[in-house]
Amino acid sequence: MPDEPKTQLRLEIAHVLFMDIVGYSKLLIDEQSEALQELNQIVRKTDAVRAAEAAGQLIFLPTGDGMALVFTGSVEDPVECSLQISQRLRAQPSLPVRMGIHSGPVHHVADVNQRDNIAGAGINIAQRVMDCGDAGHILLSKRVADDLAQYRRWQPYLHELGDFEVKHGVVVSVVNLYADVVGNPVPPAKFKQISAAAAPAPTTKSPGMQWHQAIIAVLLLAILIAAGAFFFRRQAPQQIPAAATANSPAPVAAAIPEKSVAVLPFENMSRDPDNAFFTDGVQDQILTALAKVADLKVISRTSVMQYKTGTPRNTREIGQQLGVAHLLEGTVQRAGNKVRVNAQLIDARSDAHEWADNYDRPVDDVFAIQSEIAKAIADQLQAKLSPNEKSAIEQPPTRDVTAFDLYSRARSLIVSTSFSAIGGQNLRQAVDLLNQALARDPSFFLAQCQLAYAHDNLYFLGLDHTSGRLAAAEAAVDAAFRLQPNAGEAHLARAENLYRGYLDYDGALAELEIARKSLPNDPRVFELTGYIARRRGQQEAGLRNLQRAVELDPRNFFTLQQIALSYLNLRRYSDEVVVLDRALAIKPDDVDTKITRVLVDLDWKANTRPLHRTVDEIRSKDLEAIKRVADTWLICALAERDAAAAEAALVALGDNVFGNDAVQFHHGFGEGLIARMMKDEAKARSAFTQERVAQEKLVSQQRDYGPAICVLGLIDAALGRKEEALREGRRAMELLPVEKDSINGAHMIEYFAMIAAWVGEKDLACEQLARAEQLSGYGTITYGQLKLTPYWDPLRGDPRFEKIVASLAPKE
Repeated sequence: MPDEPKTQLRLEIAHVLFMDIVGYSKLLIDEQSEALQELNQIVRKTDAVRAAEAAGQLIFLPTGDGMALVFTGSVEDPVECSLQISQRLRAQPSLPVRMGIHSGPVHHVADVNQRDNIAGAGINIAQRVMDCGDAGHILLSKRVADDLAQYRRWQPYLHELGDFEVKHGVVVSVVNLYADVVGNPVPPAKFKQISAAAAPAPTTKSPGMQWHQAIIAVLLLAILIAAGAFFFRRQAPQQIPAAATANSPAPVAAAIPEKSVAVLPFENMSRDPDNAFFTDGVQDQILTALAKVADLKVISRTSVMQYKTGTPRNTREIGQQLGVAHLLEGTVQRAGNKVRVNAQLIDARSDAHEWADNYDRPVDDVFAIQSEIAKAIADQLQAKLSPNEKSAIEQPPTRDVTAFDLYSRARSLIVSTSFSAIGGQNLRQAVDLLNQALARDPSFFLAQCQLAYAHDNLYFLGLDHTSGRLAAAEAAVDAAFRLQPNAGEAHLARAENLYRGYLDYDGALAELEIARKSLPNDPRVFELTGYIARRRGQQEAGLRNLQRAVELDPRNFFTLQQIALSYLNLRRYSDEVVVLDRALAIKPDDVDTKITRVLVDLDWKANTRPLHRTVDEIRSKDLEAIKRVADTWLICALAERDAAAAEAALVALGDNVFGNDAVQFHHGFGEGLIARMMKDEAKARSAFTQERVAQEKLVSQQRDYGPAICVLGLIDAALGRKEEALREGRRAMELLPVEKDSINGAHMIEYFAMIAAWVGEKDLACEQLARAEQLSGYGTITYGQLKLTPYWDPLRGDPRFEKIVASLAPKE
């Protein structure tokens, strides 16, 4: 009888992500089921999985205590997926997962039920690589790491561990994948044991010789371990600390300073909900007082405000997330002219209560209470207070409780302004509240500093770039210096004014050096240093300073958003996604960050679907919230050529503006743009004609402001006023060159290219667009917006334009 014909295996190369739940076998049966279900949900919700499934390039393999994902597209797919899973797992500290990635041959087989399945060395090696790790690790085979190392964006993630012998004598070369907010930087336990395993075994010589060799081996091993520990302490790359994220491994006790504290939000026990601002102000002033003590590490307000009252607090977990040894929490009850404040200090490592006190006083005495609590905490932590620090703690911010309440409301508005389309509205409301506070108490120093900051931002962001607004900012700075000429906050306010009002980078940096001495725990010093570096075109230096600010303020939502913007400028979209996901892990319902997160898909891959879905979701749940993201909704509608949606977005935008950085467009411009997109020339001309009157008036108030003149040039281009439009575009570039402001200066070039395109000067348009696209660190010209939005329609089909678009397309 002839032999049965043998099936010829068809091998193909796949990219395998293998993962399992650490400690799975120790869980109860129902706990195992819940853990697997939780992991499945996290994996299924990642963009990488959804995209690969949609493209038919992903196979799921259940493995009992985890799963294997077999990608058949790019080697980057499982890596992107692992980053997204790692980011999501940081919000799930109770789910310890490790991952391994390898590219290798696989083949299709039939399982016991005759269903199609996958097997092969590619899967086996991925599992062996994973087995080398501990919870939180993303380990790569050397083959995968070598492929990734050819791309600049992956190089900072790769940290070689070495060789390890796994089952059946197979040796795998392993690389640890981690960065600021993903992976586990701690070497796996198995690699720490290699030195011990490598120690030579004693030979069968005389007992005396064996004894001497044993002693030598032990001594050598001790030296190696000590040297290894020293090496890892000295050579580990700087990064945002593991304690800054929710699912990081617990930091070594020595890594958290003993004299470190976070002042958590106090609970408002008053019946009147309006007293919540007063309660926030009490907590904020205690925090501000402690932050002046150089001998203490104090976490900034923006990080601690994520731990609002009303939900149970896990003090040990919070301590790890913030990297502090102690937590201060309390309650405030205000009734009539009386106030009761309760405060207690907790050891975050043991959950032990270290100190507590109650204060029942007249409400006017609340500032003395704040000082007493701050001094008590400093004493409890045995912090050394200089005479100046002691004086600063004892000095009340104001003696007017109503002024303090107005200030607290304004401060909440200012710190909550981020990617929002209503940021200008928030800043103007804050100015009004601060003016009311200062009318009651002109000596309110911190209110003057905040007022200067609000005015400076309205000016800097182009929302009111007038001499009157700049003069108001300077007046507030001068008033602050008259009140407390040596205060760090005054020098910080002057630095902000020099930067935002004059782009005087050297002057601002000099003021920051002075401010740094008396504000040792203030991340704003590093933030502003980072912004200055960005404006100078030093994107990497800017990023490092912003990351330093996050080390001081690990859950600062606004700074994380700014880090994401830096990654956008560098076109490092995967890193931008990781940081935005980290921000969303802190505030999952923040619509501004949600919308920015899905805008990445449009910018990076010209994919509007995630943005469209998110807009629809926000509209269905909260019509007020859609106003905050109406500018991005408009981008989506324009990219999809949906005139009805674009008009609805304009309505939601109201009197707020849209655009890029300092280049801001008003409602009438949007109407003209939509009509132009729909080829309704009459309607477009009518809208642009009316808008020109308003824009010309704006330019007359700020004659030397490039962004406003640039917008006038675009309007003139739309109206066919060719010579005026080109002259205005050139004037904008002269007024704001890249050397003066690398971000808005590049916008001037970009919009001059657009002006040239709109007036039919294609050669000039393509030349200027190529110039802008090639500027280092200027990533806001994106593949998606060039490819899809109507701004660039006059250039479509031109080979030079299409070449620029293709150069920005995502690389496989």
